Amino acid sequence: MRNFWIYTGLFLSFHWVWSQNIPIYQITYEQLYHGKVLENQNLISIQSDADQLWIGNENQLLNKNWSYPQEFKTYNYRNQHISQFAQLSENKILLQLDSTSIANQKFEIKKETKKILGYNCQKAVTVINSNTIEVWYVSDSKIKGAPSTLGLNLGLVLEQTRNGNFTILAKSIVKLKQKPSHLSPESSKVVITNGLDYRDALWKSRFITLPVFTQELVRFSDQAKSDDTIKRFANGTIICRKVTFPKIEAGNQIFLELKEQSNGDAYDRTGSVFMITENLEDNFWIGLTQGAQEMPIYTNAMGNQYQGIHRTTTFEPALEIMRFFTPFGIKQYNHINLKDKNWHDIVSYRQDISELHSQMSEKELWIGVFIGNYDGGGHKVDLEITVHPGEKRPFMFDQALPLFNTTNLMEMAGQNYGTLFEDEKGLLFEFDLETPLKNAHLRYVVTGHGGWENGDEFVPKTHEIILNHQMIQKLIPWRSDCGSYRLYNPASGNFNNGLSSSDYSRSNWCPGMVTFPIMIPLGDLNAGKHQIQIKIPQGKPEGGSFSAWNISGVLLGN
Repeated sequence: MRNFWIYTGLFLSFHWVWSQNIPIYQITYEQLYHGKVLENQNLISIQSDADQLWIGNENQLLNKNWSYPQEFKTYNYRNQHISQFAQLSENKILLQLDSTSIANQKFEIKKETKKILGYNCQKAVTVINSNTIEVWYVSDSKIKGAPSTLGLNLGLVLEQTRNGNFTILAKSIVKLKQKPSHLSPESSKVVITNGLDYRDALWKSRFITLPVFTQELVRFSDQAKSDDTIKRFANGTIICRKVTFPKIEAGNQIFLELKEQSNGDAYDRTGSVFMITENLEDNFWIGLTQGAQEMPIYTNAMGNQYQGIHRTTTFEPALEIMRFFTPFGIKQYNHINLKDKNWHDIVSYRQDISELHSQMSEKELWIGVFIGNYDGGGHKVDLEITVHPGEKRPFMFDQALPLFNTTNLMEMAGQNYGTLFEDEKGLLFEFDLETPLKNAHLRYVVTGHGGWENGDEFVPKTHEIILNHQMIQKLIPWRSDCGSYRLYNPASGNFNNGLSSSDYSRSNWCPGMVTFPIMIPLGDLNAGKHQIQIKIPQGKPEGGSFSAWNISGVLLGN
């Protein structure tokens, strides 16, 4: 209760001081790097009288280009309290009090002086987090203030320079007739909070969060049932939920984060996050709801059939957003004790998926998670997608068309493994483009599986990407850093040679890691028919084991 009255008294004091008819000064600062003024900057501004200081930016003070969230600070010279305000919406403002940062500031006062805006300034130096900060201040001015909370007790700070290259420099001091009315928060809108909650709420208010799954089980069980929100397929090894996406601008960044823990399964498993797009008449949803055999069939030279793996004139396969691999038994098997091994409790897979924004913006789509397992406990997953404002970046495309996906997402419902590369032609098919595509790229995700020591999981293989009968790319997808993630893998087997199974290098994947897309440039493509071919020298079956390749491809372009 005592803290409540401290906060309330501070707020009322702040509101009263600004409401009086006393002189108010506005100091505006610009930012420079190596002496050059930064372009398109929002100038820092402060307003100050003898008792109270307001720190913000020029747009805030002028009520110009106002958008949420807005953060500003006030400083009370009498009680040396800093108040941080974060206006998250029209009706919600967070308030957090900091009374320690000013007291903890230590400066070494130097003899050097110089003039800034006609004022005689003295130099002070401090070090913060290994950064050397030079502050130039006026100690005998009636005006107090600074462009940040640093040096507020020195007097009027007119310049701050960090590490000799980044400078905040006062460019004007103006006396105001009154404080702008829009900067007076209404007490009914203010929520008092602590520093940790304040920073968390402010950070999360800067982007859009789309929750998809929370502690959902992906397991093999005939007891896995769908409900009104979450649909379960392939005996529970696939979960799907519809997600409504906001408008996503070309400059926005989109991140997907999935967290996984074992709920019983001890093994490393193939995982995939995918979306079901709706550009053509049919899509992967037919397979999920009606059975794998209802999707188009791809037949290789050996007569083997593969359901729903390639684009046709009326069907598009599941668009893979992220390929991930579960560790060996994370969390569930952390009771296994090994010297100097402190196992992680959870693995987090986080990936930038901004290049797929055109398939998401202002759409309602099914988002799914697949983990191939035959365990009744299976795995627990959390999944969310975040959309962040930003400027246009490389690999931002206006179109994203799923071309192929040989990962047998419906493995536990009869969809065939990706063994089609036993045919020397590999994957070969035609697709149509309704309009020309500029700056086309193939977003290629690939992992090799199966066999033991001589299987394609453990043997590097050369992939050939051929477009319209022309070789586009040769590559050897391989991952040799798997030993870095041993602490995610408590149930990984240990061998006589001193290695763990999770240490072994693999065909572009490691237990507990994401397999990132490979961006392959294709040039400009005309409208009409095109042919694509993926060739992989797949290994021969050995005893009861066989090799397979999970590849997915999305055609990107403008």
